Amino acid sequence: MIRLESLTLTFPDGDRRLTALDDVSLSARPGTVTAITGPSGSGKSTLLAVAATLIRPEAGRVLIGDLDATALAPAEAARLRRDEIGIVFQQSNLLPALTAREQLAVMNELGAHGSRRRRDAATARADELLDAVGLAGHGDKRPHQLSGGQRQRVNIARALMNDPSVLLVDEPTSALDQERGASIIELILRLTDDLDTSTLLVTHDLVHLPRMHAVVTLVDGVLAHGTALTPA
Repeated sequence: MIRLESLTLTFPDGDRRLTALDDVSLSARPGTVTAITGPSGSGKSTLLAVAATLIRPEAGRVLIGDLDATALAPAEAARLRRDEIGIVFQQSNLLPALTAREQLAVMNELGAHGSRRRRDAATARADELLDAVGLAGHGDKRPHQLSGGQRQRVNIARALMNDPSVLLVDEPTSALDQERGASIIELILRLTDDLDTSTLLVTHDLVHLPRMHAVVTLVDGVLAHGTALTPA
C-alpha cells in the first residue's frame, strides 16, 4: 500500500514561494487504481514525483507499506525506487538501440543483487511481461519498429520488471488516440489487479475516470475532491 500523508511542497517564484502541494493526503490499496486529475499546473505530476521519492517534500510523509520513504537517505531512496516502485513516464523514453526485450532486461541488471534473476530467467520474465501487455512476438523489435501505443506498452512492462508493489503512471494516454488510450487504461487496470499493485495514475482524460477505483482532483496544489468509485 502507498499512503501520502499531509504532503507540502513549495518552490521559489521570484520574491515569493509558490505552493505546489498544500497538505495533500491520499492512498491506494493493493489491487486498486487511484486516478489523480485536475487542471494543468495543479500539481499532479509534482505529486507523483514526490510519491516516487524523486522530490523530497518540506512536510508530510510517503509511506510504502510501513516504511517512511521521506526519511530515507538518497541512496536508500534510490534502492526503494528500484525494487518497490514502478514508474511509467508520460514519454516512453525507450533506448533506441535496444529491443523491446532488452529494454526490460536492463531493469533486471539494475535490480538489487539479491533480487536479480539469472539472465535466462530475466529473458523469460521479459517475454512473459511483453505477452501480458499484448506484445507477444515483438520482443526483438526496436522502438522505431513499434507504434506509439506499443511503445507505451513496453514502457508499462518495463516498470513491472522488478515486481514493484507500487505503480506510478503519468499521463499514459496523452500521445495516443482515444481507442489506443482506452486499451492502455484497460491494460493498467488489469495488471494492477493481476499483480496486486497499488497504482496512482495521473490523467487529464476524464472519459476514463468511471473505470477507476477512486478519483481525486488537485486544484492549485490542494486536494479539492475525492470520490470512491465502483469500476464499470
